[in-house]
Amino acid sequence: MQRKAYVPAAVALLAALLAACTGGSGDGSAQDDKAGGSATSTPVAQPGKYSTLSDACTVPDSEELEALLPGLKLLTDEEQREKAYDGTATLTYDNDRRSGCRWKAESDAASDQLYIDFERVVSYDASVSDDDSAARVFDEKAEAADIPRDGAVTSVGPSSTSSASAENGKNSKDAKGSKGAKGADGAEAAKGPGNSGSGSPDPSSGSSSSASVLPRLLDGLGDEAFLDDALSPTQQRTVTVVFRTSNVLVTVQYEEQPTRTGTVAGSEEMQDRAQNLARQLAGSFKG
Repeated sequence: MQRKAYVPAAVALLAALLAACTGGSGDGSAQDDKAGGSATSTPVAQPGKYSTLSDACTVPDSEELEALLPGLKLLTDEEQREKAYDGTATLTYDNDRRSGCRWKAESDAASDQLYIDFERVVSYDASVSDDDSAARVFDEKAEAADIPRDGAVTSVGPSSTSSASAENGKNSKDAKGSKGAKGADGAEAAKGPGNSGSGSPDPSSGSSSSASVLPRLLDGLGDEAFLDDALSPTQQRTVTVVFRTSNVLVTVQYEEQPTRTGTVAGSEEMQDRAQNLARQLAGSFKG
């Protein structure tokens, strides 16, 4: 009789142990299911269209380079001429993330410089696409350049500088007037009427095109684009065109320093040249 008394106790202890093990396994399975469900429900943003970049030094053709840098055609030394057309690549640690190139040429009238930069933006946040990250970088560049964001844009084309609105010009003037060296306002303070080194219409002369040369958004170039125009105290004009195509940002920076004292490079002509090159570069990203 005493031996039988221990059997129910042993069975009860075994049942308790089994119940404890079963309960622990159930909790673990529930936690695993929850974690797995959370991981699979998180959306992953699509990568950008471009995963590589072209060599910036090889993209512009010789005609476009000569249009922006007239001094190239004046070079007689074959080795020097070839080097000038090839440009100088900027230092980069990853050519598929960034590629840049610089050119420089001098003529009797001016010293011209051109800089092209390709930047491929990659998002490190799985929930943010490469395109969205590139759009954010574009917005930061536009804000840093004080580009008016009131919705007014001008179409990109050979005669695009005649289509910007007067209201856009007013906003740009208000934003840049305090700097004294941006766009047509800087040119107006630096030179007298009709004194344009490139023979372009003078923004300070009161013509209808005076507002059209001011910094502004551009339409018809990539997914979004803007143009900036700045004149330094030394009369060096810098025209910058920035556009975004998918997850790549392209910058064209065109500078001209007249050699003759009292002359100023014309905004309209320099802007047309920079936009023509930007359109060629945009075409190289299609496909």
